[in-house]
Amino acid sequence: MDVPLGHFDTAAPAPDRLDELTAPVADAVRHWSGTVPAEQLVYVDTDPQWADTATFVEHYGRELLEQSANCVVVAGKRGGDTTLAACVVLSTTRVDVNGVVRRQLGARKASFASMDTATGQTGMEYGGITPIGLPGGWPVLVDAAVVDLPYVLVGSGRRRGKLLVPGKAFADLPGAVVLDGLGVV
Repeated sequence: MDVPLGHFDTAAPAPDRLDELTAPVADAVRHWSGTVPAEQLVYVDTDPQWADTATFVEHYGRELLEQSANCVVVAGKRGGDTTLAACVVLSTTRVDVNGVVRRQLGARKASFASMDTATGQTGMEYGGITPIGLPGGWPVLVDAAVVDLPYVLVGSGRRRGKLLVPGKAFADLPGAVVLDGLGVV
């Protein structure tokens, strides 16, 4: 299969590779209802030793740096309540946790969730968390720059493998809120 970006030996429509995805991600792909057909979500097999962004782009294509996004889990706190949310920003930026995220969640304090919380609540592996297949009711904050790209490389729920997703599909995710300035340099 030809892939829209990068240099990958193995690629297939994500619905054909559900066995390579974690259960929540596979379930989300299986029940996909966005404006982009599920067949346009592409699973690419990658070696976990190249999972971190810097080594990944060296191995699979430098153009991926400008077309990759990170998905991080944040916790917003107000009083005794904690709201978990996902933030999706280009890999060349960082999440504005104390500004945009805190205000969007109506939180007094916002911070990155611990690794145990992020993996335990999502059912995904650390370093492979993706906005596809997150728990119901979670806000999914997406930087507008991600939505504007033709295709974006994101995690697959595991450290092995990635998903190539049309940028506009992120706006269709359950709980998605597209925000300008979520990712800052």
